[in-house]
Amino acid sequence: MKDLTRGSIVGHILSMSPPIVAGMVTIMICQLVDLYFVSSLGETAIAGVAAAGNAGFLVNALMQVLGVGTVALMAHAVGRKDRSDANLIFNQSVVLSVLFGLLTLVAGFALSRPYMRAVAADEATVEAGTVYLLWFMPALALQFASQVMASALRATGIVRPSMLVQALAVAINIALAPVLISGWGTGYALGVAGAGLASSIAVFIGVLMLLGYFLRLERYVAFHAAQWRPQLRQWKRILNVGLPAGGEFVMVFIIVAVGYYVLSVFGPAAQAGFGIGMRVLGLIQMPALAVALAAGPIAGQNFGAGNGARVRETFVKAALIATVVMIALLIPAQLAPGLLLAGFSNDRETMAVASLFLRIVSLNMVAQGLIFTCSSMFQGLGNTKPVLWTSATRVLTYSLPSIWLSTWPGFRMEHVWYLSIATTTLQAALSVWLLRREFDKRLALPPHEKAVEPLVVESAAPLREPA
Repeated sequence: MKDLTRGSIVGHILSMSPPIVAGMVTIMICQLVDLYFVSSLGETAIAGVAAAGNAGFLVNALMQVLGVGTVALMAHAVGRKDRSDANLIFNQSVVLSVLFGLLTLVAGFALSRPYMRAVAADEATVEAGTVYLLWFMPALALQFASQVMASALRATGIVRPSMLVQALAVAINIALAPVLISGWGTGYALGVAGAGLASSIAVFIGVLMLLGYFLRLERYVAFHAAQWRPQLRQWKRILNVGLPAGGEFVMVFIIVAVGYYVLSVFGPAAQAGFGIGMRVLGLIQMPALAVALAAGPIAGQNFGAGNGARVRETFVKAALIATVVMIALLIPAQLAPGLLLAGFSNDRETMAVASLFLRIVSLNMVAQGLIFTCSSMFQGLGNTKPVLWTSATRVLTYSLPSIWLSTWPGFRMEHVWYLSIATTTLQAALSVWLLRREFDKRLALPPHEKAVEPLVVESAAPLREPA
């Protein structure tokens, strides 16, 4: 366990951010690897896998529910020096991860084809996306367990083990993808099914590695079977914090789904270019997101410890670092988008769409950095409802006008991308305003009133002493 209530805040952010960004980049690379090797199968395969990948936003919403609830409540407990409550939250989150994983499998197998029919441009794209999703669903289901374990470590200030496990899992995926997709060395090509299967195998191995770390090396929090009996009171605590944050991912899903919908009139090449551009943009935004994610547990531990001044300082410094990072990464996106996109498709039309998307939408990166930081601070404070409201505002101001614009004669795809810049800026301004209000309300209270009161630990097993 790392005490984030002491020491340099900038030092904590800079020490935690590189492992976090490395872990996120490896996950994003995993998705890009799928697109890279699938590109040899044609534009319909690319469009299918890209559109199917957007369904991952819905699963990420559920993972966000568990991840945010676990990080926030455990960080508060660590700040209060309440190890028993931290362990109870962790073990109840493990139980929820199993339930959410099973729900994902059932829903994925039942709804994959209806979802693809709703967003794809033609039947070939529907088929490619459906096949990919069916083989990718086990990976999504297994990620709930890894999300809870990684979130528990992040709440205690530990991020390196999760990063290493993710990196190894991605290396496995990269090794398996060409073998299963194109049949390298085997002569038996599975196509888009191989892309999903490679990811599922890699995630399974990653979960086993992270489980091994917890069983052999982790000491502050641990698995305790006596705490696995469902405790609805604890579930309510986790879900009260996590559900609004999960709703934010649902809003992102809606926004991206609308993007695919309005582009369907331009054919699969446009959808494929949009999908590639979205993933590359997400990749170059990862460093700023990592800064925000590092700020969350710092704010959470200090909020639990009753140190309001340090919470405010965490926001200011994280926002400044994220802004500098976004400006630095905006430059190559504007000057050389083709270099960032190189190798993902041989189709000129697809790459032209991806390049245009990246050059336009990257203009909202600074605003997006502020949104990341505010969102993480709300999580640290244990109140994520404002995050949901700001995301809903963006959905209303972007999605409905986008659909309306698509009905105009002479509609061009860049119209909705310029609209995206305006609505992202609006969301950033609203997020900062709401966070200032939250600071004024919650950080002005005496420490004994603002810290979350620990609940009685039910069925607690004896805990091992920390190393």
